[in-house]
Amino acid sequence: MPHCSVSSVLKELLGRSSQTQSHLANALGVALPTVNRWINEKSAPDKRALRDIFSYIKKLGPAYGDLLERLAAVEPASEASLPLPQNRRRKRKIQAKSEAGVSIGEKAVLDVKSMETLLWKAACAIRGEKDAPKFKDYLLPLIFIKRLSDVFEDELSRLEQEFGDRESVESVLEVDHSIVRFYIPPEARWPVVSGREAFDWPDNDRPKTLGEQLTTTIRRITKANETLQGVIDIVDFNETRNGEREISDDALRRVIEILSDPRYRLGLKDVEPDFLGRAYEYLLRKFAESSGQSAGEFFTPLEVAWLIAHLMNPRQGQEVYDPCCGSGGLLIKCQLVLRQNEKRVDKPLKLYGQELTGSTFAIARMNMVLHDMEGEIVRGNTMTNPKFLEDSKLKKFDLIVTNPMWNQKAFEQSTYENDPYERFSERGGFAPNSSADWAWMQHVVASLRDTGKAAVVIDTGAASRGSGNEGENKEKAIRKWFVDQDLIEAVILLPDNLFYNTTAAGLIVILNRDKPAPRRGKVIFINASAQFSKGKPKNILPESGIKLIVEAFRNGQDAINLVKVSSLQEIVDNDYNLSPARYITNAATIEQREIQPILDDLTKLREQERQLDVTLSEIFTRLGFRYGSQE
Repeated sequence: MPHCSVSSVLKELLGRSSQTQSHLANALGVALPTVNRWINEKSAPDKRALRDIFSYIKKLGPAYGDLLERLAAVEPASEASLPLPQNRRRKRKIQAKSEAGVSIGEKAVLDVKSMETLLWKAACAIRGEKDAPKFKDYLLPLIFIKRLSDVFEDELSRLEQEFGDRESVESVLEVDHSIVRFYIPPEARWPVVSGREAFDWPDNDRPKTLGEQLTTTIRRITKANETLQGVIDIVDFNETRNGEREISDDALRRVIEILSDPRYRLGLKDVEPDFLGRAYEYLLRKFAESSGQSAGEFFTPLEVAWLIAHLMNPRQGQEVYDPCCGSGGLLIKCQLVLRQNEKRVDKPLKLYGQELTGSTFAIARMNMVLHDMEGEIVRGNTMTNPKFLEDSKLKKFDLIVTNPMWNQKAFEQSTYENDPYERFSERGGFAPNSSADWAWMQHVVASLRDTGKAAVVIDTGAASRGSGNEGENKEKAIRKWFVDQDLIEAVILLPDNLFYNTTAAGLIVILNRDKPAPRRGKVIFINASAQFSKGKPKNILPESGIKLIVEAFRNGQDAINLVKVSSLQEIVDNDYNLSPARYITNAATIEQREIQPILDDLTKLREQERQLDVTLSEIFTRLGFRYGSQE
């Protein structure tokens, strides 16, 4: 099918149905970038995807019949464009039923549930050989290799169309590795790792164990790709202690077999852009749960990342920064939202991130490169050693999106008092040792351009600690400075139990150094605590909730049980309390009932109280005590 035909049908479908590309991607069960590539004619749907598109449009009803005809007109007798007969659909569904209970077709698209099934099966494959928190040290490098190898295979297929055959492509790659994102040597590709393809190892270089082969594989990959050195070559799969292997070949082989399942391909079109970050996040959470410990790092749920990106509404060419970027998810979502909003992106965002933890730093770097995003990710402690500088001063950015660890206690007062960049003393003073939430806010505003905006996720307690109490409070003093400077545009209360290692709700604080005139001297409070779908073990912020919050922020008008626009004087009168719950009650907490049922319930409660009194009187009388009105 010519690309333009699919593209034109999808464009018209979106226009007529008022759907977003994100909504269409969810409906079709594919990643958002995949739909974007179809629409922009950068790739064409395969047979299964075409069949899904046809079925989806058919469900929309007769009004879209002309679009079905246009699809059918291209390949009127092709299985690609027509849905399978009922009996064939049933047969294929049965054949495709996975062990995890996930129904898939000719090509699996790893949604969140499928990804978690894959990762947990892999973790269970080495359960017992390593303590749970150490699982990720062995699993993540293997997932890296699989991801790199699948992406490399995608690029080989693309280059094969350009050069004519695979042999020519391999010849060119031997002398020029730069034409692919990462070059994977033949002996390090997944088919060789999994044993599905043979490699003629030199006798003096032949691995004696599978663990040795995996360690060699990673070293060969990093040798061919300098940017991965020190990133994935941090584990020795052949390590031996006290005469015993740290992880056996049998356990490694079980993991490799699970990752080799064709249903779990990890190529460019198979998974979400931030797949590696999501995988790391999931493993951290599961291991923390199983060991009864905090995961340490704090990651942003996928839907919250989308919400933040839409709230920031990035523009072409802007520089976007995350001072504690984790796996880069917030930065990536900003770029994806830009692609959604703009018909053509001539000037992509310039993405900057700093991350302390080695594993997440590595994932963030890989995410940027794998998805053609212009970004610079550096490693280090932003609070003590910010890396993005200009003329020995903090570099300024157009947008900042970040979710620092809440209530961080890692910084001494000397960190704030001796700061060479004057981020703290001039912005309300020094944060307490008990929580660095407002210290992160100070760093963010110090890193914004005069026209810059930011979205920062903080603990709900940081919005109110110290308010209403006599005496000085360091956090309240910093909040006072932010309010007095009119830097806070909005504060959004999120639902409970969204984040992985806490049930707390969390706040998104939106800063703006150049507020529109109608918003100056005001703060928009949004109580979105009721906007969730119940999930296990975590709640979910649905697409409808994201849309509602974004529209509420953009409208900036009072809305019953949702939005309250407060003057700065009102905030001062509330002793600089910035908790949305202080200014607006959520509808979920209000229950209106008829008077008579309430009175009936009161009568029943009084009767229950009377019966309890009788029972207690009998018990205490037998024990020789007087109870109630007894003489």
